Amino acid sequence: MPQTEETSVTSSQTTAPPRTDESGAVPPAIRAAASWSWRMLLIGAFIAAALWLLALLKTIVVPVAVALLLTIMLTPVRRLLNERLRVPRGLSAGLSLIGLIVVVAGLITLAGQSIANGFADLRTQAISGFNELWSQLSATFGLQEELDSYSRDILDQLEAQQSAIVSGALGAAATAGSVLVGALIALFCTFFFLHDPRGIWGWIVGLLPRSARERVNQAGRRGAVTLAAYTRTQILVAAVDAVGIGIGAVFFVPSLALPIAILVFVGSFVPVVGAIVTGAIAVVVVLVSNGWVAALIMLGVVLLVQQIESHALQPFLMGQAVSLHPVAVILAVAAGSFAAGIVGALFAVPLAAVLNTVILYLNGHDKFPELGDEDALPIRWRAADAPPIPLRLRRSPGVLADTAVDDVSADAEPDAGADAPKGDPKR
Repeated sequence: MPQTEETSVTSSQTTAPPRTDESGAVPPAIRAAASWSWRMLLIGAFIAAALWLLALLKTIVVPVAVALLLTIMLTPVRRLLNERLRVPRGLSAGLSLIGLIVVVAGLITLAGQSIANGFADLRTQAISGFNELWSQLSATFGLQEELDSYSRDILDQLEAQQSAIVSGALGAAATAGSVLVGALIALFCTFFFLHDPRGIWGWIVGLLPRSARERVNQAGRRGAVTLAAYTRTQILVAAVDAVGIGIGAVFFVPSLALPIAILVFVGSFVPVVGAIVTGAIAVVVVLVSNGWVAALIMLGVVLLVQQIESHALQPFLMGQAVSLHPVAVILAVAAGSFAAGIVGALFAVPLAAVLNTVILYLNGHDKFPELGDEDALPIRWRAADAPPIPLRLRRSPGVLADTAVDDVSADAEPDAGADAPKGDPKR
């Protein structure tokens, strides 16, 4: 009897189905897709949080971004004053910024005078042309009664929406105040970016772990070179657009040629979209003032200038500056405008170009190998031309030695001043 029980137990053990690993039942492709999915979800959540934070702090973020672009444009002027003319660093930064303010104020003044002188004639021509067109349409289709009805409806709507109009005016005043505050922040940051760029960048890098500082420093150098190349190239492209379209406008609306050129120059900083919109505005102005034939000629001038820009300047200059495919440029502008309107469209392409350079460098592909990696940035918190700070370092118990600290390297410990200095204590 015991033998029978042992035999039955053994047979049950041998006939039991083997246990299978549940992970083996999932195909490898599904497991890989799942692992990629949760990583992409985390990355998407991080990007969404970053965009939300940027939108929350847009009053500060946008002026700082503008200050970076202004710093790139004014750095050659500051270097000329500081290195060639031997002007002190702080004074050269201030003179560069003041020169920019004077140039912008002068352009605004000239454009304002041209608009004030030219829009009176343009207004008269536009009103007369509209009245003539409306008279022809009314005589043909009998639209006078409908026009009177629409006029009464518009007046009724305006009377009903008085409170909304007042609140909108108050909102416009608040927006103007925000723009003024942003302009002051941008000027303030531009001055200090010009005065001590290495000190500010060194402070930022010093916040990172020591093992990542050198790679981030070198990636930041290459990103700055990319941003400088993009900004200067975009200035050249915008100047070509403004000069070409402005010369075309001189023949039809000479009093408004300068405002049109300035508008085209500013709008061209938004790649692809800006040139199209500003060119269309120039054609509409010529249409109102001189009629269809002049508008068609102006349209031809705009298309010729844009073709020269897109087929001669953009491939050779912008392609080398940002190394982005035109499809990537268009998608970046579309995404930026969708996320942040005009501001997003303005900064989308330079941001994409800098991220492209930095990410490629961190992954082992250096777009600027000629820069090298010998420029080890010291971690410092003072201006480059600031005098040394006298400190009293402890040499031995009971004895103090006076010294001056001019720089702190990236490898210095925070409490290095508390240790006994090595070598000659008088050094």
